[in-house]
Amino acid sequence: MNEERFQLTKKAGIYGIVGNIFLLIIKAIVGFIFKSQSMIADSFNSAGDIFASLMTFIGNRIASVPDDEDHNFGHGKAEYIFSMFIGISMIFVASKLFYDSICTLIFGSHLEFSWFLIVVCIITIIIKLILFLYTKKATKKCNNILLESNMKDHRNDCIVTTFTLISILLTLFGIYWFDSVVGIGISIWIGYTGASIFLESYNVLMDVSVDEKTKELILDIINSYKDVVKIDSISSSPVGSQYMIFIRIFLDGNMTTFDSHSLANSVEEDVTKLDNVYKTIVHVEPV
Repeated sequence: MNEERFQLTKKAGIYGIVGNIFLLIIKAIVGFIFKSQSMIADSFNSAGDIFASLMTFIGNRIASVPDDEDHNFGHGKAEYIFSMFIGISMIFVASKLFYDSICTLIFGSHLEFSWFLIVVCIITIIIKLILFLYTKKATKKCNNILLESNMKDHRNDCIVTTFTLISILLTLFGIYWFDSVVGIGISIWIGYTGASIFLESYNVLMDVSVDEKTKELILDIINSYKDVVKIDSISSSPVGSQYMIFIRIFLDGNMTTFDSHSLANSVEEDVTKLDNVYKTIVHVEPV
């Protein structure tokens, strides 16, 4: 499963880099030639997408390295470190685009209508839709924040470029201000998405606890052992996309050391079978 997860994320990163480089070139050329603020904003968005895909590729490569003497729990948190880079870059790009679009709205737009702008929008929507469907399928197969970040990015781009297409078509009716408004909307959307990715990654790096659903499954597993007298505590720590689980239980003090350790080992094995659990450690106390 880990190998499949690595390969899927690697392919998503490569496809994203290639697709976004192509889109950046055609958007930038056409956007600057015909002075479309929304298309220029879209081209900057593609530049951010290239960086995001590159971070996905590098982060996935580091995260796939198995545990060693210096990293006993592997390198999984690299996914979240590089996802934070993606979030920060998106916020930076959004700030610049917001400023440029406000200036264009105040001082006027010089957008020149062209069917080339329409063609570029359609090509962008088609390519981004294909990338979105691919990463969505890959994200369902394996829980990976890098893949999820890319999936959201591709989805957002489909929506953003659709609004860019509308703004360009409105110039046929003499409505030019909408182009700048779309540029502002794009920048806000990019900034919001970047902040969401940043906060999700930040929470994991700050050792956020395992979700309540998984905690309930862990409780069900422990309670299935009749010899467990009391569950004292369940704590967790993120390890990449999975969690280290630490459990403290009370058993009958008259139980032999062998039997208590055997029960603890069984609990560890059963809990570790859960999809988002990396390893389980059970500590036993006598009643």
